[in-house]
Amino acid sequence: MPVGGVSRPPTVQGFVLAEVRKLIIAGELKPGQPIRQELLAERFGVSRVPVREALKILEGEGQVVHRPHHGYMVTELSLPDLLEVYHIRGLLESEAARLAVEKVSDADIERIVAAQREVEVASARGDLLSMTAANRRFHFSILEASRMPRLVRMIRSLWDSTDPYRTVYYNAPTNRELVEREHTDIVDAVRDRDGDRLVKLLAEHRDHAVEALRQIISDES
Repeated sequence: MPVGGVSRPPTVQGFVLAEVRKLIIAGELKPGQPIRQELLAERFGVSRVPVREALKILEGEGQVVHRPHHGYMVTELSLPDLLEVYHIRGLLESEAARLAVEKVSDADIERIVAAQREVEVASARGDLLSMTAANRRFHFSILEASRMPRLVRMIRSLWDSTDPYRTVYYNAPTNRELVEREHTDIVDAVRDRDGDRLVKLLAEHRDHAVEALRQIISDES
C-alpha cells in the first residue's frame, strides 16, 4: 500500500526517496538524528537496498551525511554553513530573478499565483509539510521563468541543504503570516516586471529566514 494513500513513483527507489524527503521536511527526521535503515525499510515495506540507494542520493544533495561506523544521519548545519548557503543563494537567485522578469510569461505568473494561494491555504490549515512544498513551488516558479535550467538546478541544491530547518521556521504563526505578506509583494514585483524591486524583496525574504534559522541553530548548539 502506498504510504498516506499517495501513489508511488515509477520505481521503488523513487518512492523511498520521496518518502524520506518528506520525513526530513516534516521534521520527523531532525538535524543530527541517526537514520535507521532497517526501520525505514520496514516502514515502507521494502528491502534495505532502495533505502540505501535513496540515502546515497540525499547524501549527494547534502541532506544527509554518512559517518564511518555510525551510518547515515540528517545533516546538521553549523551557523557558518547556513550563512554560506544563504549568501550563495542570494548571489544566484538575484541573477535568476533579474532574468525572470525579462522573460516571465502570463502562464508563468498564473503558476506563481497558484502556488502563492497553495501556501496560504496550507498555512491556514497549519499543514507545514504542504506549506513547505507549496513555498518551494512558489519560488521555483519565479526562478524557472529565467529559462536558465542549470542555474536553477544549482539553486535547488542549496535549498535542499536547508530543508531540515525550513519547516521549523513555519512552526511560528507570526513567521507564516510574514511569509504570506512578503509573497504578495513579490508577486506584485513580478507582475510589474520590476527586477530591482524583486531582487530587494527576495533579499529581505531570505534575511528574515536567516535570522530565525540563526536562532534555531544557536538553540541546538
